[in-house]
Amino acid sequence: MSDKSNSYLKNMLGDGMATHPRIEQGVQFLSSSKRRREFLKRTVSYFLLSSLGLLMSLPFLWMLSTALKPDALVFSIPPEWFPRPWVWRNFIDSLTLLGHPVHLYVFNTVLIAVLGVLGVTLSSSLVAFGFARLDFPGRNLLFLLVLSTMMLPRIVTIVPQFILFQKIGWLDTFKPLIVPYWFGAPFHIFLLRQFFLSIPKELDDAARVDGASSFQIYWRIVLPLSRPALATVAIFAFTYHWNDLLEPLIFLSSQHNWTLALFLASFQGYMQQPRWNLLMAASTILTLPVLVLFFFAQRLFIGGITVTGIKG
Repeated sequence: MSDKSNSYLKNMLGDGMATHPRIEQGVQFLSSSKRRREFLKRTVSYFLLSSLGLLMSLPFLWMLSTALKPDALVFSIPPEWFPRPWVWRNFIDSLTLLGHPVHLYVFNTVLIAVLGVLGVTLSSSLVAFGFARLDFPGRNLLFLLVLSTMMLPRIVTIVPQFILFQKIGWLDTFKPLIVPYWFGAPFHIFLLRQFFLSIPKELDDAARVDGASSFQIYWRIVLPLSRPALATVAIFAFTYHWNDLLEPLIFLSSQHNWTLALFLASFQGYMQQPRWNLLMAASTILTLPVLVLFFFAQRLFIGGITVTGIKG
C-alpha cells in the first residue's frame, strides 16, 4: 500500500482502523486491480499502435522485398515476402546497369535540397515573424491572401513559371528549383506563424526595452526558441526537394543536370521491359537519406508538430 493511501486512510478512519487487516487487504486488492487495468490498457494500446505501424510500413517492406528478388520472382503468385535466394547484387546493378553518372545526380539533388531547405526556412520564418509578432495595417488580410495561394493547384502555376523562366533564361539551370523558395512557402509560413504565436510577447517587450530591434528579436530570441518548428519545416522541405520529379522534369533538359528523381524515372524510359527489382533497389537506396534524417530529428519534428497551433 502506498504512502498516499496510508495517509488518506489515516485521515478518514484513524490510525487504528487504517491498519486493520481486512482494510489493508481491500486496499491492496484495489491497488492491484488498478495496476492490472492500467497494464491491460497499455498492452492494448501498444498492440494497436504496433499493428497500425506495421500496416503503414507494408509498402516499404514490399519495396525492400522486391529489391532482393531475382527477376523470376517479382510477379510470382502467391507473392514471396522472403525471396530465396536474396539477390544483393540488385543494389549495385540498379546504380550501374544503365551507365548513368549517379554520383553527379546525387550532387545535383543534394545541392538543390540543401539550398532549397536553407532558403525556405529562413524566408518563411522571417515572413511568419512579421505576421506573428509585428502589428501593421492589413496584417490579417494579407495573411489570408498568403493562405489562399495554398488552394491553387501546382499544375496551374507551373505554366506561368515556365514562361517566366524561359524569358529570363533560367531553363536547364538549377535556379528555378532554388530561387523561388527563397521567397517563402505558404504552408511553412502558416506553420511557423502558429508556433511563433505560442512564444510569450513579453520577451519582445523586454528586448525592446534593452534597445533590440525587430530583426534582433527575430534572430536572437524567436529563432533559438523555435528549433522544433524550424526542424519540422526543414524536414518537410528536404523531403519535398529530394523526391520532387515534376519541376526537374519541366525545367531541366540536359542529362548532366538530372536529379535522382529523374534517374528513377529513367528506368522505364531506357528499358523496353522495366526491371522492377532494380527499380525497387534504387528506390530503397534513395529513401535511406530521408529515413536517416527523420530518425535523428524525430524528437524535434514531433515537438514542432505538437506545439504548433496551441495558441492563435
